[in-house]
Amino acid sequence: QLQLVESGGALVQPGGSLRLSCAASGSTLDYYTIAWFRQAPGKEREGVSCLSMSRGRTNYAGAVKGRFTISRDNAKKTVYLQMESLIPEDTGVYYCAADYNVCYETVREDEYEYWGQGTQVTVSS
Repeated sequence: QLQLVESGGALVQPGGSLRLSCAASGSTLDYYTIAWFRQAPGKEREGVSCLSMSRGRTNYAGAVKGRFTISRDNAKKTVYLQMESLIPEDTGVYYCAADYNVCYETVREDEYEYWGQGTQVTVSS
């Protein structure tokens, strides 16, 4: 059974950077798509980015395009979300998720079976 653990969340000032990690265990990631979601207080969870581990295809939500970068370290079975130029609207709990599917342009949570527990990102001065 695939298990995912996020880490790297923190309090950061606007304009700052942060790198989140999603470490996998229990299975290889070769044929999975890994996605990042976030949920702000009082709002629904939204897809941020995804990465097809087999094809390397990536997609980003419009709100983060150009600021966030998803990447991987196959040897460590870890997927990263590098976040730059953070703004208060990026605040929320960030989750990684995985499934055998396609990295679509719109990242939908109902397409992912395996989820991590989340890590808190707070952007505030």
